[in-house]
Amino acid sequence: MESVRLDAVDRGLLHALQVDGRAPFRRIGEVLDVSDRTVARRFARLRAAGLLRVTAIADPRRTGAAEWLIRLVVRPGAATAVARALARRADTSWVTVLSGGTEVTAMVRAPGAGPLPLDALSGHAGVVSVAAQRILRPLTEAPWHGRASSLDAAQVGALTVPVLERPDSLPAAALDRHLFPALAMDGRADIARLARLAGWSESAVRRRLEDLRRHRALRFDVEIDAGVLGFGLQALLWLTVAPAELATVAAALATHREVAFACAVTGAADLVAIVVCRDAGDLVDYVAECLGALPGVEHVESAPVTAIVKRAAPVL
Repeated sequence: MESVRLDAVDRGLLHALQVDGRAPFRRIGEVLDVSDRTVARRFARLRAAGLLRVTAIADPRRTGAAEWLIRLVVRPGAATAVARALARRADTSWVTVLSGGTEVTAMVRAPGAGPLPLDALSGHAGVVSVAAQRILRPLTEAPWHGRASSLDAAQVGALTVPVLERPDSLPAAALDRHLFPALAMDGRADIARLARLAGWSESAVRRRLEDLRRHRALRFDVEIDAGVLGFGLQALLWLTVAPAELATVAAALATHREVAFACAVTGAADLVAIVVCRDAGDLVDYVAECLGALPGVEHVESAPVTAIVKRAAPVL
């Protein structure tokens, strides 16, 4: 992989795509005060280097699905095979190898009232044990600051797509079965390409996309190598919190610059957070100084991310 250094335009582009993954290069250029051709070149450069991808997946909160965090303890040498088996599944996201290859975690989507389909994994020769925690409530709405701290409020406003103030559940459409996989692979795929892949007219695809976005039924994500941004360590944290302080700690996590994602879960731990730090020393400082200062935090378990096998969308 080529060495890539990001300048102010690159970082502005990343933030702009986080605000609206499908924003036209022309609009992004206007916000950044550069030409649309410059924006297109920067995007193509980062994408060709394997550092950037924009994806879009159905938001489980709008489709009635449940999300689970599964944690597998694996035998020595088995982590890669287990992680790849998880990554091949259509119902998984954020498949990671943890703790030097001794654990694998993944997010799994399942029908809200249905069983968690883990039989195939629990029977894998490399799996020692499986634990599952249902995600009860995401705590972070704003994107991680490392890729979304370059634009001011006016610039963000110029890129923000109008949505319904109180969106309701959007009924599934026959088009979704073809549209969602295509958007998961490339959230910026143009209407003509989406129409060809789905076998529907461009006008039908355009209308459905508009409905999905207005109802916040699509979750856009900018996949970027955090190392390029200067952050060399990611980790999962499991927090046990006194019930009386749970709301306070949850609200605090949502404001921490190190936290890329946090959620309330079932199980022995109350909260789970994915944190991004510059190095191991920064992780120690964050746990000791930020989490340690929060009243009610009784226990913190950490596991560094060794490898990310799959992010939000299917592996290319």
